[in-house]
Amino acid sequence: MMKLLHLFITSSKPVVEILLITTVGFYMALDGVNLLGQDARKVLNNIVFYVFSPSLIGSRLANSVTYESLMQMWFMPVNVLLTFIIGSFLGWIVILITKPPSHLRGLIVGCCAAGNLGNMPLIIVPALCKEKGGPFGDPENCQKYGVGYVALSMAMGAVYIWTYVYNLMRVLSNSPIETQPSIESNSCKVPLISSREEEANQKVGRWDKVKLRMVSLADKVNLRTIFAPSTIAAMIALVVGLITPIRKLIIGNGAPLGVLQDSATLVGDGAIPAMTLIIGGNLLKGMRSSGMKKSSIIGVLVARYIFLPISGVLIVRGAYKFDLITSEPLYQFVLLLQYAVPPAMNLGTITQLFGAGESECSVILLWTYAFASISLTVWPTYFMWLVA
Repeated sequence: MMKLLHLFITSSKPVVEILLITTVGFYMALDGVNLLGQDARKVLNNIVFYVFSPSLIGSRLANSVTYESLMQMWFMPVNVLLTFIIGSFLGWIVILITKPPSHLRGLIVGCCAAGNLGNMPLIIVPALCKEKGGPFGDPENCQKYGVGYVALSMAMGAVYIWTYVYNLMRVLSNSPIETQPSIESNSCKVPLISSREEEANQKVGRWDKVKLRMVSLADKVNLRTIFAPSTIAAMIALVVGLITPIRKLIIGNGAPLGVLQDSATLVGDGAIPAMTLIIGGNLLKGMRSSGMKKSSIIGVLVARYIFLPISGVLIVRGAYKFDLITSEPLYQFVLLLQYAVPPAMNLGTITQLFGAGESECSVILLWTYAFASISLTVWPTYFMWLVA
């Protein structure tokens, strides 16, 4: 009973911290205070996108990942991708059942697909390592390897968010019903395409139609986000961490260019509070004018906190049975935890960037992080029992 109480306190700490900072952001966005108005949030979002997030990803990953550790953790990028794919599928089911407005479909799928693989595990895993008599062995080694696992998880999550989820949300959120344009003349409508041309279009082959659909989809997808700042930072960090001469030059206490790593770490530490303040600021707008259905919020909660963790248990334990991953309890625990975290806070930045569902995103994040105190207590308890 005492272990369960300690686990509850440890698991609830990061959630309570986020809710407290969200409250500060909410207060700063009030009309009487107006320190975090709409324009200020947009500026802060750009700073997070171009400066804070890349610094956080780069500094954590470069410091923790080596060639040997990366070979041992090869399954983690696959596992993170599976969380996004399965979450997308569950999000689409939520859309089919709850039938939200078209501009919110991308938001719902994004909330189900993208989990908080950064600051939540980054706080939970080291805290669990400090527990006496825990299932992860020596606290010092647990801390060392645990941070490495979380850093790679955070980096891969950032890559998938800004490539897969960002473009998926754009495509689903911008899909108006296409109508045939026409010119109105008095009470008559004269179509711009003649009947002969229309007959010719009907004779277009199926392959040509497929090509037209692919071109239309490519126009909607913003391919530039594949090389978003966070993605570039992850690539640079992998180069620094994997190439030994460069690593010795930058990483470590006695490194000649260690000031670069220290500076990136210092700047990156501002990413989490900045993103959380933005969520609190957007929440005020959401409470005033949110068109979010209760059924959609419940659907996201069920998808993220029930079906996604269950699928994670099946996938991770199946991978262990087929010898795809090692028997190390901490590594398996981090893989399982990736399925039980709340939605990524970067979703608030994404909705702010292309202006669709900002207030609704804050409402979903509020409820999901409120219920995360339960999810991140129950599921980690079961995960530790499973891998111990």
